Amino acid sequence: MQDIKRENTENHNEHTLVIEGRNAVLEAFRSGRTIDKLFVLDGCQDGPVRTIVREAKKHGTLLNFVGKERLNQLSQTGKHQGVIAYAAAYDYAEIDDMLKLASERGEDPFLFLLDGIEDPHNLGAIIRTANIVGAHGVIIPKRRAAGLTATVAKTSAGALNYTPVAKVTNLVKTIEELKEKGLWFVCADMDGEIMYDLNLTGPLGVVIGNEGEGVSRLVKEKCDFIAGIPMKGEISSLNASVAGGVLAYEILRQRMHKA
Repeated sequence: MQDIKRENTENHNEHTLVIEGRNAVLEAFRSGRTIDKLFVLDGCQDGPVRTIVREAKKHGTLLNFVGKERLNQLSQTGKHQGVIAYAAAYDYAEIDDMLKLASERGEDPFLFLLDGIEDPHNLGAIIRTANIVGAHGVIIPKRRAAGLTATVAKTSAGALNYTPVAKVTNLVKTIEELKEKGLWFVCADMDGEIMYDLNLTGPLGVVIGNEGEGVSRLVKEKCDFIAGIPMKGEISSLNASVAGGVLAYEILRQRMHKA
């Protein structure tokens, strides 16, 4: 029987399912379950562990080699056998699924790309907004970002059941590939051109940056438009999910007006 238990949902970094033990972790990989992170006892080189590490690399899982004390801290069963995996609460989609969804609806692709959103509440709120404005999917990076946890699912108010989320290794490369398929990209930045003056119709990807640092330089350089949100108060920044919502509704307004 697999040693799988639910993590404390109050933990900001929780991934909902914790899988412990060599057989359980290997079975999880082979069954196709999405494993976000794998913790392996540093220096352990026996056959089963090597097989698990090989599976992790094949699936692009984040690998962490740690000491026994750290594994004991992470373990909830006390029977980790040198390996602990964090699994996603929900299955991830493929970007092609999102483009297919747009095609089936007879609509131009409308995607959200999140550049390092770390707060699961923000991620959930953005997924909720993406669903409401009719976006076809949300794309998040594998590293330094929140994954699909129980907290995200709750904050999305059910939207996670309807809006596909894909996880990619490199956002810059993903943008380049989507540009080849006809998409344009806009990111929210306080120094950009006022969003009301931009043409935001057509196949579009909306890039929302990290809560503290905004959109990273390399990603911003790949964007076709930099959209500024008008602000009249003393505070000069918006919460990431709020900024995404404001920009998304201007896109929706333009798409409805064009239709």
